[in-house]
Amino acid sequence: MRKTFLALALTLFALGVAAENPYKKYTEGLPFEMPEVAAPKIPNREVLLSDFEADGTGQQLCTDAFAKAIEALSQKGGGRLVVPSGIWLTGPIVLKSNIELFLDYGAVIQFAADEALYPIVKTSFEGLDTRRCQSPISAVGQENIAITGHGAIDGNGQYWRPLKKGKVTDGQWKAMTAQPGGVMKRKDYWVPSAGYDKAEQMSSMNVPDRQLSDREWNEIKRFLRPVMVSLVGCKNVLLQGVIFQNSPAWNLHPLMCENIIIDNVLARNPAYAQNGDALDLESCKNALIVNSKFDAGDDGICLKSGKDADGRRRGRPCENVVVSGCTVFAGHGGFVVGSEMSGGVRNIMVRQCQFLGTDVGLRFKSTRGRGGIVENIYVDGISMNDIKTYALTFNMYYGGKSVTEVLAEGAQPTEVSSVPVTEETPIFRNIDIRNVICSNAGFAMEFNGLPEMPIDGIHLKDIVIHAKNDATFQYSKNITKENVNIIIE
Repeated sequence: MRKTFLALALTLFALGVAAENPYKKYTEGLPFEMPEVAAPKIPNREVLLSDFEADGTGQQLCTDAFAKAIEALSQKGGGRLVVPSGIWLTGPIVLKSNIELFLDYGAVIQFAADEALYPIVKTSFEGLDTRRCQSPISAVGQENIAITGHGAIDGNGQYWRPLKKGKVTDGQWKAMTAQPGGVMKRKDYWVPSAGYDKAEQMSSMNVPDRQLSDREWNEIKRFLRPVMVSLVGCKNVLLQGVIFQNSPAWNLHPLMCENIIIDNVLARNPAYAQNGDALDLESCKNALIVNSKFDAGDDGICLKSGKDADGRRRGRPCENVVVSGCTVFAGHGGFVVGSEMSGGVRNIMVRQCQFLGTDVGLRFKSTRGRGGIVENIYVDGISMNDIKTYALTFNMYYGGKSVTEVLAEGAQPTEVSSVPVTEETPIFRNIDIRNVICSNAGFAMEFNGLPEMPIDGIHLKDIVIHAKNDATFQYSKNITKENVNIIIE
C-alpha cells in the first residue's frame, strides 16, 4: 500500500501537479499573521529496524540497532526507519535531520527501566537551565524530523516518578511502593530512591537550587527524570498518529522549535503521574496542534516560554500557535498558559476543542518574578464537561500546586498591597474568549490579578457556564462581557 501511494505521488510530481498542503487551512483567516506550516519532506528511502539485529520480543536491548539504523539512513541523506510489529526494548533514541521514525501497526517502543542507560545532560526543565537524564527520544538542532505511524511509545515512567498515596488505590499503592530501593518519606508519600530523597531536600520544585559537583549529580540521578520526547532547537517537525504514554516527567516537550505539527496523536499518562504534563510547547514558533487527544496527570496542552531570569534571558516567546480539534481528558488544565511564561506568549488560536473531566478548563497562571507578556490569545468554540474547579481561571499567585490541591487546603492566595512594576512583573492582556459552553463546573470563573498589574482587556462573548459557584473578579480591568450566562446549580 505504501509503495502504491508513493508511486502515485511521484507520478503527480513528474507531471508537475503540486499536492495541496493539508495543513494550510489551519493558518487561513487568523486574527494574526502566521505563515503556512507544512509537514517535513523526508527522502524516499526506508529501512527496517529488524534488519539491524534488533529483537522484537521485548527481552533484549535494541539501543544499538536504533542508532545503527538512524546512522545508516543519515549517511544516505535520510529516510524512514520502520519499526515493525513487536516490542522493542531500548535505551535513548537520538533523531537526526531528514529522519522519520515510523511505527507500524502493533509496534511498541518500550524504554528500559535502567538509569545507567540515560546519561546526565545539560538541558532546560520547567523553564530553568539545568541538568537532567537524557530523554528517551531526543533531537537537538535538527531539521526535517518526524515520528509517525500507528504504534505506541512507552517511557516506563513508574520507574522514575514519586508517588502520592491519595492519588492511587490501596492496591496500586502497595504494588508500586514495593519496588526495591524506594524510600517512604511520609506515610502518604514515596520516592523511588535514596538519591531522589536527597535531591528533594536541596531543590526548588524539580530543579536543584544550588551548584552540584558531578558526583552529587550522579547521586541524585533518579530525581533527574527526563521528559520523554525532547526536541530542542529543531525545525520542520511532525508528530503524527502515534501513542505517547507513561513518561518519566513531561510527555512531549518541543523547546525553541520552529514549524512544528502535532497531528492525531494520543499523549497520555496515569492520573497519578507527578509532573505528567501531556504537551508542553515552550518558546516555539509556528506550531499546529490538531486533531489530537491528551490525558494527563498534570496539564494537558500547555504553552510556556521559560522561567524567571533564565526565561527572560532566553527571550524567546511561544508564538504563532493554532490548537484545533483537540480533546483533553483528565489533567490539571485543558488549555494552559504558564506558569513559566517569562519570554512571553502571543498570537495563539484555540478553537473547536473539548475538555472532559479536567481540573480546570482554560487556565492562565503565573506569579511575581516571572515577567513576560501574554497577549493576543483567541479562544473560540470550546465545550467542557465535569470540570472539577474553574471553567476559566486567571491566577497570578501560582505556587506549584494544582487548583484542586489549593482549594482542598481551604485558602486561595491573594494580595492586597502593590509592589513596584519591574521586568519581573507578569502581564496578561488582550485575550478574546467566545463560544464556550460548560456543564457541571465547580466554579464559573476566577480573575485573580496583581494589584500592581491587573489582568487587562479580556473580552468574553457567547459563553454559558453551569456551575456550583459564581465568577469572582479581583484586580482586573477592561473586562467586557457580551451574552455571558452563568447558571448556578
